[in-house]
Amino acid sequence: MKVASCETFVVGNPPPSYGGRYFLFVKLSTDDGIDGLGEAYVATFDPHLVAKLIEDVAERFVIGNSPTAIETMWRRVYSSGYSSRPDVTLMGVFSALEMACWDIVGKSVDKPVYELLGGRVHETLRSYTYIYPEPQDGGDAVYTDPQLAAERAAEYVAKGFTAVKFDPAGPYTAFDPHQPSLLDLERSEAMVRAVREAVGTDADLLFGTHGQFTTSGAIRLARRLEAYDPLWFEEPTPPENPREMSRVAAQTTIPIATGERLTTKYEFARVLEHQAASILQLNMGRVGGILEGKKIAALAETYYAQIAPHLYSGPVLGAANIALATCSPNFLILEGILDWSGFHAQILRKPVEWQDGRVIPSTSPGLGVELNEEVARANPYTGSDLHLSPQQDPYD
Repeated sequence: MKVASCETFVVGNPPPSYGGRYFLFVKLSTDDGIDGLGEAYVATFDPHLVAKLIEDVAERFVIGNSPTAIETMWRRVYSSGYSSRPDVTLMGVFSALEMACWDIVGKSVDKPVYELLGGRVHETLRSYTYIYPEPQDGGDAVYTDPQLAAERAAEYVAKGFTAVKFDPAGPYTAFDPHQPSLLDLERSEAMVRAVREAVGTDADLLFGTHGQFTTSGAIRLARRLEAYDPLWFEEPTPPENPREMSRVAAQTTIPIATGERLTTKYEFARVLEHQAASILQLNMGRVGGILEGKKIAALAETYYAQIAPHLYSGPVLGAANIALATCSPNFLILEGILDWSGFHAQILRKPVEWQDGRVIPSTSPGLGVELNEEVARANPYTGSDLHLSPQQDPYD
């Protein structure tokens, strides 16, 4: 069995577009008729250019090879062009191809991917979601209005969620890190206080930021939040210097979480070595694939750290996160886009199963999801925007 062809899909994510403006899917097909799906989390280039990059890497390193040769393909891609270092774009591109190979391998032996990576450890997976605006809100006030955020959090808990995430600490910019203003500090504390009062001990609070603060600023913010006992303080400082993040970790009782912008075991090893975080938010569409994710999870085990796979993209990548979480003893919680409904359900032949705040891993072979290609082709993304962008001017 060899990989024979590669097809990419740049799919527009209709409003409200939770999970990003578009999704980048790839389908690999073998010479004996098995298809495998993957998804990239690459935010640095025009998505149509990224699709070309996926096709280029597939032609050079994947097509003509057995889909089981994942270690060999990984090393060849990692060193391509004499790079041999963590490259977020290259690894994002290969992540999509690698998970598609795992999907093929699982289907070829009629087993879910998690059964090939150590077997099922968790019967169900605890999940969380961001607090999102609703049409009746008339805008994005839920991100800044503590009372509205608290009401929405209580609604989510009533649906079964046992954790909610929000990030009221102000904008992140191309010129970060910056000091939080007094208004940022007051808003953040008010939001956490209101949400905690609304949900009591029925749900954990996940305080998100985007690495926008100086070390001292992050410590000031953390001390305001400690009284409300969040489960984590996410990416309090930029991800490039884990030593500085470790100073925040040493100065607060709140667990530090980080990882959505990191790639490969090498970058995550630095986080663990510096004791910068105890919760790793690896994203299967960026870290270098599912096997690389399994290695990162194993590294985390040796430091008694946990994994909380990150998702701000489509459900194929979400299925890869589910596969890793299901077979990892140190799994903590899984990010989802609300309850995996909406367009995340429509783009699949069968939606991811979610019930009472938990994902039920599929027992179907491979990743357990199938792309609805009719829906994908009916929703092409024709723009050139990046998946995510920080504020382009300095924080004022």
